[in-house]
Amino acid sequence: MLLSYPILAALLGMLIAQFVKIPIHFFNTREVKWGLMFSTGGMPSSHTATIIALTTAIGLTSGFYSNEFAICIVISMIVMHDATGVRRHAGYHAEVLNKLLADFNRLIETLKDPNLKKTESREKLKELLGHQPAEVFFGIITGIIVSILTYYIYPFS
Repeated sequence: MLLSYPILAALLGMLIAQFVKIPIHFFNTREVKWGLMFSTGGMPSSHTATIIALTTAIGLTSGFYSNEFAICIVISMIVMHDATGVRRHAGYHAEVLNKLLADFNRLIETLKDPNLKKTESREKLKELLGHQPAEVFFGIITGIIVSILTYYIYPFS
């Protein structure tokens, strides 16, 4: 076997969650954005789908009362807390910093100081880092579904 079932389930959970972001974005904005396949944030949470697919796979193979499943549950809680907490707030901070930089650049243009205009070339900080609770919830659903379907389709021993 090339991949163990838990690793395959986790990788499929991540890939499917990342791919699903493209049609969801299209239905909301009527814009195809292929870059979402490789970005963070958005609906559903691919971090959550990945860890929940792994956790479900471990539960199905090792048992829902095993030590391995307990470890996966704890790590899943940390990942989901991080997605809705730390990473989400880092995105808010990036949004504020981007606004401050834009305001600063407008001030520089107003003052017409050529030495300070070099700051305009700075790259905008990524604002979509974390997730809303609904995005994490659908990441959980995605991970569970992918893991269960993989369990019944993938021939593992």
